[in-house]
Formats: sequence, C-alpha cells, structure tokens
Amino acid sequence: MTQPISRHAALASLALALAAPAVHADSGDSATAPAATVLVTASRSPQPLADVISDSVVIGAEQIAASGADSVVDLLQRQRGIEIARNGGAGTSASVFIRGANSNQNIVLVDGVRIGSSTTGAANWSAIPLSAIDHIEIVYGPLSSMYGADAVGGVIQIFTRTGKGAPTWTASAGYGSDNTRALDASVAGATAGEHRVSYAISASREKSDSFSATRQGSSAYNADRDGYDRTSVAAQLRFALAAGYEVGAVLLHSALDSQYDAGAGPYDVRSEAQLSNGAVFGRAQLTPRWTSMLQYAQSRDNSVNYSSAAASGYSRIDSRQRELSWQNDIVLGSDILQLLLDHREEEVSTNGADALNRQRSSNAVAASYNARRGAHLFSASARRDKSVYGANTTGALGYAYQLTPTLRASASYGSSFRAPTYNELYYPSYGNPANRPEQGRNAEIGVRYDDGVHALSASYYRNRLTDLLVNTTPCPFGLATYRYGCAYNVSRAQLEGLTVAGATRLLGVNLNASVDLQDPKDDTTRLRLARRSKRHASVNASYAVGPLEAGVELALSGDRFDDAANKNRLGGYGLVNLLATYSMARDWSLLVRWNNVGDKRYELARFYNTAGAKVFAGVRYGFR
Repeated sequence: MTQPISRHAALASLALALAAPAVHADSGDSATAPAATVLVTASRSPQPLADVISDSVVIGAEQIAASGADSVVDLLQRQRGIEIARNGGAGTSASVFIRGANSNQNIVLVDGVRIGSSTTGAANWSAIPLSAIDHIEIVYGPLSSMYGADAVGGVIQIFTRTGKGAPTWTASAGYGSDNTRALDASVAGATAGEHRVSYAISASREKSDSFSATRQGSSAYNADRDGYDRTSVAAQLRFALAAGYEVGAVLLHSALDSQYDAGAGPYDVRSEAQLSNGAVFGRAQLTPRWTSMLQYAQSRDNSVNYSSAAASGYSRIDSRQRELSWQNDIVLGSDILQLLLDHREEEVSTNGADALNRQRSSNAVAASYNARRGAHLFSASARRDKSVYGANTTGALGYAYQLTPTLRASASYGSSFRAPTYNELYYPSYGNPANRPEQGRNAEIGVRYDDGVHALSASYYRNRLTDLLVNTTPCPFGLATYRYGCAYNVSRAQLEGLTVAGATRLLGVNLNASVDLQDPKDDTTRLRLARRSKRHASVNASYAVGPLEAGVELALSGDRFDDAANKNRLGGYGLVNLLATYSMARDWSLLVRWNNVGDKRYELARFYNTAGAKVFAGVRYGFR
C-alpha cells in the first residue's frame, strides 16, 4: 500500500527548499526566465511572468533549438511535474501525465486552438512536429475556470513561430541512429508601416526506421522495425488594419505514417494519422481600456489503422472540434477584468462503431479578475459550462505576497472537471451514456525565490478527484455484463505531491534541476495510479568555451506499475544524455546529441521497447 505525503513532511520540505543553496534556472524555466517574459496561458491574455500566481514553465526557442530533442514528448519528459508513457519509438502512441493526472485530464492547445481526440480525450503527441514550435508554456494545476472541461492537472500550450522585422530564413538537416533523417526550413518577417503584415511559414520532414515497438513476452510481439514518416507545415499571417485593430489566421497540419506491432505475420500493420488545426481571429482596441477578440477555431484528429491486407482490415476514426469564442479584456485602473463567451462542438465519424457517429456541443460563460496592490497579487475566476453531460460550475482563487523583492509566497484553490469521452459514453460494450464528469478540487501553496542570478521554486499540491471513470468488472447493476468490463463512475483519486526546481551558474557552468515527490493513488483501492512513479527528477548542466557549448542531462525515475491492480511492476531508471553545439560561422552551427549513453534498458509501458543508445548529428542555418 502506498503511503501519503504527510503535511509535516511537505512543510518540512518547503522549509528545506528555502534553506537549500539557491540555484539559477536556464531561460526555459519560468522560475528563472528573464523579467520581460510574458505568459499567455495562465490568464488567456499576455501577462508579465512576475504577476502569474500559478506554477508554470516556459520552454523558450533557444532552449528547444539547443536541446536536440527527438520529439515534443522527449522535450516534455525533461520538465518538472511531467511523466510520459510510450508504446515504442517516437512515432508510436504516447501519454503525458501532469502532476499525476491522466493524459485525458490535461488540455493541449496549439496557438490557442484545443487539440485532441474526442474518443480518447487525449492529444496525439506523436503527430506534433517539434520543428514547428517556437516556444511552449506549461501551467500546472486546475484551469477549468479558464478553459472548461479537462483542465484537471494542467494546460500545455504550444506556440508556432510568428513573424517580425526583416525576413529571416532558417533551415536544418540531420542524420542519426536507426537511419533517422530530418529536414526543416522556415521563413518569417513583417512589413513596416501602419498596415503592417507579419508572416511565418515552416515545413519539415522526418523519417526513421526506428526499432521494434514491442519486446518478447507481448502477445503483439514482432521483431521487425517499426518506423515512422512525418511531414508537417505551420503558418501564421497577421494584418494590422489600423492602430489597435488586427486580423489574422494560424494553421498547423501534420501527417504521420507509423508502424506498430500486432503480432507476428507477413502483414506489417501501421497507422496513418493527420492532425490539423487552424483559426481565424480579429482583435480590436475598442477603447484605451477595452480590448475585444473574436476567434473561430477548428481542429481535426483523424486516424486509420491497417491491421490486415483484407479490404475490411482497417478502422477509421475522425474527430473534429469547432470553437467560437468572444473574449473581452477590460482594464480597471491597474486591474484586469476578463469576460468570455464560448461555444464548442465535437463530432466523431468512424467506419465501424456506429454508436460513436454523433455530435455534441457545449456553451460556457466565464469571468476572471486579476489585481495587484503593492506586494499583494490576487486572482479570481469562475466559469459555467453546459453540455449533454450536464452543467458544471468551476472556480479558482489565488493569492501571492512578495515577502521581499526576491522572495514570494503563494496559495491557491481551484475546482475542475473532466468530461466523459465518446468511448466512455457510447463505445459498444464499454460506454455508458449515464456516466458523469469527473470532478476535481485542488489546493496548493508555493514559494519562489529569484534574485536575477539564483532562483528556486517549490510547490506543494493536493488534488482530490471524485466520480473517477475507470474500467470496472463486473459492470454495475442495470447495465449489460460486458466481458471486458465497462466505464463507470466508481472511483476516487488523490494527486498529492511536492515539486522543487531551480538553477544557478557556478564556475561558468549553467546548472538546473528539479525533483518531484508525489503520491498519485486511487483512493477507492488505495493503490497507485498506473504508469506513475512516486519520485522523478532531472539535472542539466552546460558549459560554453568560445564557439563550443557542451551539456549533460540526467533523468531519474522511480518504479511504476503498468496496471491499476499494481501487479505488473516497471523498474525505475536513470538516463544520461550528452549534447554539444558548435558555432562554425555567422548563422551556421553544428549539433551532436548522444542519448542514453549507458544504453539503459527500461520500460515506460509493459512489453514495449524504449530507445537504447542513439546518436544524432545535424547542421543548422539561422536561428529559430
């Protein structure tokens, strides 16, 4: 039986964090990002990082370019509060857990557009191209009062590149282990004058032979390689009609063709996925204190799985979301009042399960208020969502106090909910139309120290979930007894943990580290939630000598269980990665990355392989 983190231990850890040697984070950590850094996701509007109460991380363009990461999932795995699970290599299905919350208990946005499948409730992480990303914002904790359903553990927002100034061109090409090839190019800029036009467009292609997704012991084992081929394009266009008036559009399209295992046989099973999202918007400065924005957005998550050579040997699921939102930001002295109307529609189409072929919609009204009074920061928000699964009201309160110019303490409380997915409501022999939304209540305290050179942050949280939807067998009275069980609101869960993060510069070496101590458990069974560890940490160090910059990364994780019954244990692991960047001449650089130097064998999901020692080298022109 897992043991909870006691209140005394949590408070002692917070005190220890304050007393520990201060460390300075790199530019990608919000605790140490430059003072001019602006965060959008926490309040749906640009907000100085110093005024953001929620625990958050900003992964900047420079950090992404220098990371040499293979995918978005690999990049996120190095961030505090985040764990991943993946069924094989970079092209296979993956899950991202924030503070122990399940993959479908978090919201993923791309340039303000919500993405994800309505059948599973989770984003297709493998289809998101890392090369198209300018920066990423991660906000921890419940944000349902800002974004509605599913923002239980947090929100991850991905921003593609925007144009400004004279045209700039970038390009990169690389080659690595498993015959991995990558190529991307982009151009961005803006015209001058009152009617300014800004633009950015990027395209990329990545292909790899990869390795076998499964290992021996799996019923789906096949020793063949399971490679992938991903092509993507991203674009933004903005036009200034007049001072304070702007219209624009954003677009991201990615096509992924990946192989996976479904047992030995002559037919090589594979999946084709297409991720598309776009939006058109208009922003108007109606008065010096009133800004209004109207946006229409649409996202599609389409997939086809080919399991045999037969004409009927495929399954298709198309998921589409449409959203119309009207946001108004009103400045009241030094405070900001935000009013929001939101309408969202979801539609699913399949070639098999007719019960899934349906639509649903939700309407919401929301308001938030952010204020600063000297050393005091306040935030309050409330939202009312109404849909076929009922009406849900969520709210959040936050307070922070600047104890000294470098030290701040904060506390917050927020509620959230997760809407049942189409699978949990309608999938034949599994779903139940009477299923209710999951409900969450999160309380949190934190401290943050930042003197511009050294920084340290610590957050203790407790998120209680009720009406948890799980697969239960036998099914409850009154429902058909399905062989493999059914989705039903029978469980409670508690996501409790402490996160400490920080960084410093010591003898010319940039150091940053984070550690997560957590206890994500099912309160009904008193067992740990599947595929989540109780401890995980990361340490990064880099050093520059002239044109050469070298770095080392260390990722550590405790054991996990692959199943809800906690019978199948996945061992802990420690990974070491090495990377180096060499600036050859103006605008030209070389990158070499050696992942998993020790060739560590470990599992993120039972009977699925993970990458061993891999090397990747590339050349880059320009700066992203």
